[in-house]
Amino acid sequence: MDRIKTTTLNGAEIVIRCLQEEGVEYVFGYPGGAVLYIYDELFKQDKVKHVLVRHEQGAVHAADGYSRSSHKVGVALVTSGPGVTNAVTGIATAYMDSIPMVVLTGQVPTHAIGLDAFQECDTVGITRPIVKHNMLVKDVKDLASAMKKAFHIATTGRPGPVVVDIPKDVTQAQCEFVYPEEVSMRSYNPVRKGHAGQIKKAVQLLLEAKRPMVYTGGGVVLANASEKLREMVRLTGFPITNTLMGLGAYPATDAQFLGMLGMHGTYEANMAMQHCDVLLAIGARFDDRVIGNPEHFAQNPRKIIHIDIDPSSISKRVKVDVPIVGNITDVLDDVLKLLQDTKPQDIKAWWKQIEDWRAKDCLRYDRNSKIIKPQFVLEKLYEVTKGQAIITSDVGQHQMWAAQFYKFDQPRRWINSGGLGTMGFGLPAAMGAQMANPGATVACVTGESSIVPAADQDHQPQQPLHGHGAPVAAVLPRQPLLRVLHGRAARLREGDRGLRPPRCADREARRRRTCVAGCFQ
Repeated sequence: MDRIKTTTLNGAEIVIRCLQEEGVEYVFGYPGGAVLYIYDELFKQDKVKHVLVRHEQGAVHAADGYSRSSHKVGVALVTSGPGVTNAVTGIATAYMDSIPMVVLTGQVPTHAIGLDAFQECDTVGITRPIVKHNMLVKDVKDLASAMKKAFHIATTGRPGPVVVDIPKDVTQAQCEFVYPEEVSMRSYNPVRKGHAGQIKKAVQLLLEAKRPMVYTGGGVVLANASEKLREMVRLTGFPITNTLMGLGAYPATDAQFLGMLGMHGTYEANMAMQHCDVLLAIGARFDDRVIGNPEHFAQNPRKIIHIDIDPSSISKRVKVDVPIVGNITDVLDDVLKLLQDTKPQDIKAWWKQIEDWRAKDCLRYDRNSKIIKPQFVLEKLYEVTKGQAIITSDVGQHQMWAAQFYKFDQPRRWINSGGLGTMGFGLPAAMGAQMANPGATVACVTGESSIVPAADQDHQPQQPLHGHGAPVAAVLPRQPLLRVLHGRAARLREGDRGLRPPRCADREARRRRTCVAGCFQ
């Protein structure tokens, strides 16, 4: 393994040098006793900037938003014990959405580990289910290689957060600093190239399809495969849909795009998914919000091709016919080579059926209403920003309105917590996105009390927003209740009457927010 040799450094200095070697711009964090030596070294240099938050969860969310919007690794720094436990929600959020991050956590001195020392917790044990990898560094000589491995693991294969737990005495100990230029791990070697035979089978199915459908998820965005995807879809003329996490991978304003699918998706996208004869799934995982019950989804016969970097995601919920494990960009490049000089089936009849479904205009709303509709607000936001803004959101109805009515034409413009559904994510994520894209317009769409977790955690986002001049706009539709949950509760209480409770006729009660319905109709 090639190494870069320098002088003798202590553990804290090694951490900072490793961050510099990896090209890290910002570290989002909150200081504590176990990481004081790292903070001392952090403020002795100016290559890596620190962003002080008011709660560790906000630090991880900000690093998350930074990563999602830039294809860079987000880095957070927290102390031991409660610092780690406060960061758990942010780590789990990143893990569910496969976001490359490195979270540096302080730990009590090595001699005190396991003795219930002050501010001690089992960081490795607590975070094991919600990280791609974690490690406890007990020897300063292993610190540089551990940092190199952390960045390598976080960014290769299926991305994800990696936790590096560093005891306080390790940050004080000294050794010669040797930073690996490359890293090789026998037990970790993710596949990049897809199997040639499987790719040929997939192309043959696509050429024979009479009712094809392309279904893409966040994996396309994470793999930076949007250009290859667009080239393939336009070459074949197939209809395409994106999941919530995949929005922007294909232009929402293009005629071949059927809108988002799933329980909050469009009628035409869901019907096309159900009635296609060949389904090409790329970087998606057939989750419950997309297909519901897998048994019901399997009722209609279809051939399924699934491309994914993670072999464990293939046939996890739905049995597929042609599995292809590999980097999406590389696999699509091979698919495009085989599709050149070929002619797919005539699918005019299929497109006619899709247009009939599309004619239902499932997202229509009363545009003549005197009350400002949230859908109208999102359309205006799209108009004002010319569709070029980076939009973050929290979780709830406002999240779905943003996904439905803001037309994302580019990847990494839509930042939201899709898997874990974390309230309080939007504003700190917007802060991180603004740091990664200083010249961009960033707007946080929030509501349904989601702004409360962000604002009430000791006002966590406000200081770095002002201290670093990050101009983030917050769009807050008036929502007096947790509308999604309220609707479901009403449905359970009153029978299957749909998600929206009846509107109260008492205008004054609605104005005072004393109406049980709390309706935004």
